[in-house]
Amino acid sequence: MNENKKIVWLASYPKSGNTWFRIFLTNLLNHTNEPADINNLYPSTIASSRSLFDEAIGLESSDLTLDEVELLRPQVYRYMAGTSNEVLYHKIHDAWISLPDGNTLVPEDVTKAVLYFIRNPLDVAISFAHHSSTTIDKAIGMMNDSHYAFCSRQTKLHNQTRQKLLSWSEHIASWVDQSGLPVLVMRYEDMITDTLAVFKDAMKFSGIEATDEKIRKSIEFSSFENIQKQEKEKGFREKATKSESFFRKGISGDWKNVLTSEQIDKIVSRHQKMMERFGYWPV
Repeated sequence: MNENKKIVWLASYPKSGNTWFRIFLTNLLNHTNEPADINNLYPSTIASSRSLFDEAIGLESSDLTLDEVELLRPQVYRYMAGTSNEVLYHKIHDAWISLPDGNTLVPEDVTKAVLYFIRNPLDVAISFAHHSSTTIDKAIGMMNDSHYAFCSRQTKLHNQTRQKLLSWSEHIASWVDQSGLPVLVMRYEDMITDTLAVFKDAMKFSGIEATDEKIRKSIEFSSFENIQKQEKEKGFREKATKSESFFRKGISGDWKNVLTSEQIDKIVSRHQKMMERFGYWPV
C-alpha cells in the first residue's frame, strides 16, 4: 500500500452526523476518563480551512482567486500526508469534483478511506435551515441547487475556502459513485439506532483498532446529552454566528412534525431516486 495514503475523509452534506462522529473519534483516541472538549476535536480538521491552505501552500489565499485556490487544494492534502507520521482525519463538506487541470479535489494517492455520512434530506432541510439561520424553504432551495457552494461570496474573507456542494443527490453521487475511492456509507439513522455496530464497522473500515469496551465508552462520552450540555455551558466554536445552537435535537423523523406537504414534495421530486436508494422513500 502507498505509504502516503494517510487521510481518512469524513465526508458529508452538512447536518448529516459528521460532527457527532468527530466527537466520538476524539473520545476514542483520547486516553482520559472524561468526555473530550467539543471545542478541541484534535484528530480532525476541516479540509476547507483557509489557515491550513496558507500554511501548506506558503501563499496568502486572500491574494488568489477562488478558482486559483481550488486548483491548489489537492497540493495541501499531499503536503499534509507527506509530512505526517500518523493517519489524518479531514472533515469535508465539498462534493467530490474534478478540476480543470485534470486533477481531482481529493487526491486518490493520499486517501486511505472515506466515511460518508448520509441523512434523510427531509430532516436535513430542517437542521440546515436552523444552522443557516434561514427558512426551511430557502434551505430546500439550497439543497436542490446544482451550483450551491459555501463561502463563495467575494465581498468578505471567509475563514474557509469555497466549497462546492452541488445538490444533495449530486453530493452523494459524487462521493459514492464517481470518486472511485474506498467509501463506507454511514446512515445517520443507523448511527442512532445501532450505534455500536455502525461505529465498529467504521473503525474496521478505517483500520483503527479498538475494543468494544473502548468504543462503548466513547459513544457514552459522545452522547447527545453530553455534547449539548457542553455547548450550553461553554458554546461551540463551529456554530454559525446567527444560529442559536449547533446541537439542536439529534433525532430522526422530525420532518413529519415540521414540514408541509408542499415542502416534502419539493424535496422528494428532486431527490426521489437517491432517497429510494438509501431507504428514505417511500416512507
